[in-house]
Amino acid sequence: MHSVSSPDSRSPETLCIGPLGIAKPWVQAALSGYSDLAMRRVARAHGAAYALNEVVIDEKVLQRGKGRQRILFVPDDDHPVGGQLMGSTPERFAQAANDLVEAGYDVVDINFGCPVGKVLGRCRGGYLLGQPALAIDIVLRVVEAVRGRVPVTLKMRRGLSEDPQSEGAFFEILDGAFDAGISAVTVHGRTVDQKYEGLSSRGFLKRVKTHAGSRTVLGSGDLFSAEDVHSMLRDTGVDGVTIARGAIGNPFIFEQCDRIASGLRPVAPTLAMQARAISRHLEEALRIARDEASALGKTRRHAIQYARLHPEPIRCRDAWVMARSRQDFERVFGELYSDA
Repeated sequence: MHSVSSPDSRSPETLCIGPLGIAKPWVQAALSGYSDLAMRRVARAHGAAYALNEVVIDEKVLQRGKGRQRILFVPDDDHPVGGQLMGSTPERFAQAANDLVEAGYDVVDINFGCPVGKVLGRCRGGYLLGQPALAIDIVLRVVEAVRGRVPVTLKMRRGLSEDPQSEGAFFEILDGAFDAGISAVTVHGRTVDQKYEGLSSRGFLKRVKTHAGSRTVLGSGDLFSAEDVHSMLRDTGVDGVTIARGAIGNPFIFEQCDRIASGLRPVAPTLAMQARAISRHLEEALRIARDEASALGKTRRHAIQYARLHPEPIRCRDAWVMARSRQDFERVFGELYSDA
């Protein structure tokens, strides 16, 4: 467990996920629609030691075609990488997990946390926090399918709702999952009902870590700055954290975490740093996308989030919203990042 020293005196510690050692305890979360290979490469360039692919449905992994090929493409420079699965059927979950391992993923992560309505309506994600027997069966099947080749981890929220029965189901699934052989759990401090409203409960994360003892627990929720990361580690005792929305348009957060760990102040990214990161993202997107329009569209989604770091965030955001072509991108760089 981490000590409760001040953030400025903390040094990076290896995060252990089964036999896999991660160099730093702050990692990039799986982000639906965002954490594709381009985002992961940019995050790694800024210090992320471990990243997860965006969550994928087990059926999409098993369905033959280009979609499956994109999911199962794991290049040599994308390690260590986790593949996060979501679904509702133990058999398909297990089959898809095996395919992720065969493709080269270093970790299989099971999603029992997504709070999106259409996901819940299909009995996936956070829905399974209300179905302990089914959830534990899924974990058992996945661990059996992986057969010790890579670690299996679990992503959870702190229950469906605030009621005691929901909390009881959470701990039943947590204990059942560790007994089944998972190597780590990530816990988001909001309930499924909360979605992204209200505060993530650090008190609950502390309780989970105390309950889990020496077993690996990562915290999640409301990590929008390097200071947030270090304070969560200090206040809850979790072994690591997964940075989700706070990493979209802000890969610099990983470098900033490193600086605090080394006793230095985090440095705000200059316009030049921002421009280089967005340009790198576009280059990576062009390399892997089906076509230029797709690459530009995906990069634009990230660039809009980068605008929060710009001295004129609203003007910058609006400029990226309107950018549709390579020429538009160059115009935005020229007008708003000219100091770079």
